[in-house]
Formats: sequence, structure tokens, C-alpha cells
Amino acid sequence: MNVSLPRTTVLAGSLVAAALTLSACGAAPTTQSGAGAKAASATSAKDLGGMAALVDAAKKEGTLNAIAVPRDWANYGALIDGFTKKYGIKVKVENPDGSSQDEINAVTSRKGQDRAPDVLDLGSSFAVSAAQQGLLAPYKVASYDAIPQQQKDTQARWYNDYGGYISIGCDAKRVKKCPETFAELLKPQYKGQVALNGNPTKSGSAFGGVYAASLANGGSFDDIQPGLDFFAKLKKNGNYTPVESTPATVEKGETPISIDWDYLNAGYADEFKGKGVDWKVTVPKDGKYSQYYSQAVNKDAPHPAAARLWQEYLYSTEGQNLWLNGHARPALTAAMEKDGSLDKAAAAKLPKVSGTPTFPSEAQQSKAKQVLGQGWGKAVSG
Repeated sequence: MNVSLPRTTVLAGSLVAAALTLSACGAAPTTQSGAGAKAASATSAKDLGGMAALVDAAKKEGTLNAIAVPRDWANYGALIDGFTKKYGIKVKVENPDGSSQDEINAVTSRKGQDRAPDVLDLGSSFAVSAAQQGLLAPYKVASYDAIPQQQKDTQARWYNDYGGYISIGCDAKRVKKCPETFAELLKPQYKGQVALNGNPTKSGSAFGGVYAASLANGGSFDDIQPGLDFFAKLKKNGNYTPVESTPATVEKGETPISIDWDYLNAGYADEFKGKGVDWKVTVPKDGKYSQYYSQAVNKDAPHPAAARLWQEYLYSTEGQNLWLNGHARPALTAAMEKDGSLDKAAAAKLPKVSGTPTFPSEAQQSKAKQVLGQGWGKAVSG
């Protein structure tokens, strides 16, 4: 199995700028008319005459532009293949290893271009930001009402899809005793071994890692500062490494301890079998932070019908169980457990946690992002 870099990898500023400049100059502008304009304004399949009409309109468009979705991230490969097989629509994925912020940048820089992203998969705090910037189209999938209230925008501009808990992944062959809590990460035996998989000011998973560290050190959803202080301490004692963790850096031994979502770490454990890496995954009891990634439609999507059909597919029973088979926790888990459609065998393989997950509000996430933007560089510099 080929393993790509995580989608949270942040490209060098010059490369991002160059890519955005080329896309803005090289793509022809697109305007919606007729059926396209009707799809672009549709807030549900009903507005187009029902699912059959939505499918027909999407097939006529024939293409879906996606961004920052690697095939090995939470089973995206199977979802992309399943969508194409079912509807015959080609999914073009650009910059699969990009961050949530890269997605937002692509939407703003390519407005009116036919290469603009149709759909977005964003860390929840970045979905909130995109909605605040007026970049997202309101659209209710058929299962919208079954999505838990606290996991969706009241205007249906974004809603959670799949998620999990921040976890600690560890190569048991390189690390004598794998840490199981944030407190243990401060121990001197982990010098130069503790990594995040991205920059928390741009990456949803790294953002979650800092939030979890905050909860483990007396912070709260209202106060992420203890998380910043924790990583500053990790940096000062030499345990934190600025190398962004990827499957490749783990295999090389550069990042033997990685703070990441449990579904990614669990997926890596499967991929590392036979490669000399004994990858152990623990959800730290002292920093239990759960969060989801959110789906959204670009308000100016060049393929508006395909964008909306993609959302319907992801929130169908088939789509939700495919997330589950990628070790992620679907947003519709409770509803599917109730109606018996949840893949129980796949659910049984998820990393074990206890208690009911809670989530920061939009205001709390926005405040946390602001604090991180002002303090992250200082916390881990030097």
C-alpha cells in the first residue's frame, strides 16, 4: 500500500503563492446559467426536484473538484472510488496533502475559476472561519436533521462528518516505554521524539493537539493558553521536534511519537505492519479532546450539482460506514445505531474511550485560533 503524506502538511509559502498565482492566471472564469444556476442556489435536493434530478444534473457536470483529501486519510480513497463507481463522476483531487487553511486560500484566490474547489473538508474551527467569511453555500443533505445539533451550523453552511479523539501514536520498537498521557511526554527519555503532524495555526489536527494539551494542563474550551505553555515547555526541555509527523518520518525514526487523531494513528498501525514499526495508539486520559472534520460546499462551486451530490453520498449509510472502516467515527453514528445500519464489526475496532464527547463552540474555537495565531511561533521558536 502506498502511503502519502498527511493532508495537514503545510507547503512552503513560496510554493503555495506560486501555485495560487498560476491557478488564478491559467484558468478561465466560469459563470453559472440555467441548470447550473439552479443547482448553485439549491439548499436541498428538493429545490432541484428531488434526488433523481440532482443525480442527473451532477452527471451532466461530470466532474467534482476536491482538495486536500489524501486517499489514505480516514478511507477517502474508498469514498472517492465509491462515488465515481456509483455516479460516473470523476473526482479531481488537488493538493491532497494540503491543510485546511490551504483549502480556504484556494477558494478565495480562485473565485470564478473553473479550477476552484467544489467542496471542502475542513477542521471544524476552519469551517467556522470559512462561514464567517461568506465562502460557503447553505445546503441540507437528506440526513441533516439526524446530525447532532452541536455538530452543525444552524444555516447548514457546514456540518460535521467524521472525527475522533486526539491520540498519542508511538513506535514501540524505538521507544522503550510508550507514553500514554500528556504529562508523560515531558519525561527526559522522550528527548527529540514528540511531534505534531502540522502547524496548529493551519492544521485542524495540530490545532486539536494543542487543545487537548490545554485540557490536560488545567485549561478549558475557553482557555487554550495552557496548551501553548505545554508545547513551549516541551520545546524548552528538548522533547518537541519541529519535524511534522508523517508515515514517512515515522518509518525513518524521525518522529517516533506523534500526537494526531486516533483514526489516523490507528490507520497507520495497519499500514506499518510488516514495515518494522510496532505502532501503538492511546487516547490520553488527561487530555481527552474529540473533534470532527466538517464538510461544506463552496458558494461559487464550478460544479454545484456534483458538489451537492457529493455531500449526499458522504452522509448516506454507505458513506458513513466507509468512514467507520477508516477508523473514524461518523457524525451519524447514534442515528445509525438506532436504525441498525451501523457497521458493528468496524465500530468494534475503534480505539477505546469512555464518557460522552463534548465540543467547543464556534466562539470558543475562534478565540482559540486567535490565541494560537498570536502565540504559537513564540512558543516553539528558538
